Order: sequence, then C-alpha cells, then structure tokens
Amino acid sequence: MESNGNVNHYKVYNYRWVILAVFMFAAAINQLLWITFAPITSVAVDFYQVSDFQIGLLSMCFMIVYIVISIPASWVIDTYGIRMGVGIGVALTGLFGMMRGLASQNYTLVLIAQIGIAFGQPFILNAVTKLAARWFPLHERATASGLGTLSMYLGIVVGMILTPFMVIHSGMKGTLMLYGIISLLSVLLFFFLIKERPKTPPCSAEQEERSLVMEGLKSMLHNRNFIWLLIIFFIGFGVFNSVTTWIENIVKPRGFTVTQAGIAGGLMIAGGILGAFILPIFSDRYKKRTPFIKLALAGTILGLFGITFASNYWLLLSSSFTMGFFLLSAGPIGFQYGAEIAFPAPEGMSNGLLILMGQISGVIFIIGMDALKSPATGSMVLSLILLLALMCLSLIFSLRLKESDLLSADKKS
Repeated sequence: MESNGNVNHYKVYNYRWVILAVFMFAAAINQLLWITFAPITSVAVDFYQVSDFQIGLLSMCFMIVYIVISIPASWVIDTYGIRMGVGIGVALTGLFGMMRGLASQNYTLVLIAQIGIAFGQPFILNAVTKLAARWFPLHERATASGLGTLSMYLGIVVGMILTPFMVIHSGMKGTLMLYGIISLLSVLLFFFLIKERPKTPPCSAEQEERSLVMEGLKSMLHNRNFIWLLIIFFIGFGVFNSVTTWIENIVKPRGFTVTQAGIAGGLMIAGGILGAFILPIFSDRYKKRTPFIKLALAGTILGLFGITFASNYWLLLSSSFTMGFFLLSAGPIGFQYGAEIAFPAPEGMSNGLLILMGQISGVIFIIGMDALKSPATGSMVLSLILLLALMCLSLIFSLRLKESDLLSADKKS
C-alpha cells in the first residue's frame, strides 16, 4: 500500500481474474447440473418410467433446498471464508454430480444426487459478493459480481441447449456421466487454483472490515434501504422465475408453438447474459447503483408488458429479450448495492438474503399463476397483469433507495 497526500493507492493483483474465472466455472457447472432435466422432460419420463412431476422434482428440489440452506450457507461463507465456504459447494457438486453419472439408470439415486447438488448450490451462489469484496477494489465489484452472476446464466443456457443434443447422441447414461466428469474437474480446478485472499487488501481497512454474522443480520433487517431492496428482489426475481417456468403456457393460448415459446425463453436468458455483462460495467464506471436499478426495473416493465399482450411473434421475441436484459442485469448490481448499504454486515449474508427472497417468491408466484389460469382458455393474462402491477410497485419502491455511503466515500477519494 502506498499513500500520496490524502489519496490512498491499494495494490490489486491480476490473479483476481483467475480466482473469478475458477468461481465462474464452478457456478456454471452447478447451474448446468440443476437445469439438466428441464429441456428433456419427456425423454426422462420415458427413460425412468415416472411421471412428469417426478422429473420436475429433479429441478424443483433446488429451489426447496435453497430456502432451507441459504442462511446457514451464508454463515459458513462469512465465518470461514471463500476456500472453505465455496469449497463445500464445489465438493458437493462434484461428488453428487459424479454419483448421478454412475447411478444414471436409477431414478431414486438420481434424485438423491440432485438433492446433494442442490445442497451445494447456496454455498456457491451466495459467495459472489464476498469474492468480489475480498479480491476486487470497490470500483470493480459490480463488474466482478456481474461476471459471477453471468456465469450462472451461461450454465443454464448451455444446459438447455447442450443436454438434448447430448442425450440424442450419447444417451442418458453417457450425458450424465460426462457432466459428472466435468463436475469433478471443477473440484480439482477450484482447490488447486483458489486462494483465500490477496497478500494485501484491494481497499482500505474501513471498506473491508465486516461485523459478525448475526450482528450483521440484525443490522440488515433494521436498514430501511436494505428492506426496500429485499422487497424489490422478492418481486423482480419472483416475476422472472414464474414467467420462465410458465412461458409455454403464457403464449400457447395466443397461438404460439412450443418451439416459439422455447425460443422466447432462450432469448430472455440471452438478453440477461448480455445485460449482466454491460450494465454493471457502467455502474462501476459512474460509481452509481440506484439509477441503474431504476433503469433495470423500468426496462423490465416494458418487456413484461410486451410478453403479456404480444400477438405478433417478433414483438414477443423483442419483449422477451428486453425483459431478460434489464431484469437479470439488476441482479449483480443489486447484490453489490446490497453489500454496500448493509456494510459492515457480511457480504455472504446480504447476498444470500436477496437470493432467498427470489426463491420464496418464485414458489409463490409459480403456484399463484397456475391457480389464476383461465379454466376455459388456459390464458394467464390476469396473473401477468398482476405481475405488471407488482413490478410498477417495485419501481416506486426503488425511488426511495439512497446511494450507499461506502460508494460515495470511494468516489470522493
């Protein structure tokens, strides 16, 4: 560390990009294993001779397990650090990913393996802001969080596209075995390359020091800005989870085919990947979080409006891309903003609570949309209008967000 007048210069290490790349690979593999059975439901039903619901359970178990394990996982990450915290998640992903490959012909063992992988998920997902804070200076952290989040979306997209192709050419056993080998590779890469922290911190001690986990949790729940952010995440990611889950049912009553629905859902994720890459960079460049959160929510409303009422295929596609671009880009910016406004609460806890909100609302919104579906036509327009109203509320709530003191202080230095 060097000082010059009132300006402090803190050394950052190029190895931070290696750390981030290893984390991104592990996160992508975990999400690929989660989404494996979603695009091959009918094939899996025939292969295992079980119901659609039982195949759906192979994916749904991740959401259920996350709700239970999220806070304990955040506690482990914040108490014991990245190498142990994320290492638990990576090890569970590798161990049970390989088990799934070896037991690929037995549904019960595959379900047990999926639950094991699901236990590893929060140990990885909840660590993105912790890793950014440990290795990156404040003005790069939204970018680092954005890339970490982007890798999760990439894992989903690769799983959706690659799995049907793999099953056709290698069969169910060959596909799951290959994924198991790749998951073991992520374990080896992680423990060989990961380091807990750089030799010197990338920021001042005031920006790095964090409170104890339980003290941090109490302070977050008494932080008005953080409460508003929790509500925004509850609505925003609940909307995303429910719309992506029911995309076929949403557009089918308007005459769109299954293939067209699949392309619309894929474009939503593709837009999210692009948005998660672009907007956090601008957030870091201008050292602002709240204007980009508001922009993302406004753009999401525009895209959701198009999905709700589009009868033209190209309007449906452009609306899906727009919604994904803005809504998923709000994630990494929101994670970093949450870590800043919750300071000195631990990053893993703030990150975990925000994701937890989206998992809980996802379950509620998915069930609610199915319950409100028109019994005569199957239309989901009513529930989509309600989601639009909730998104408008979240935009109003975002107007109350104040920029973090931590970022303001860094901007002046």
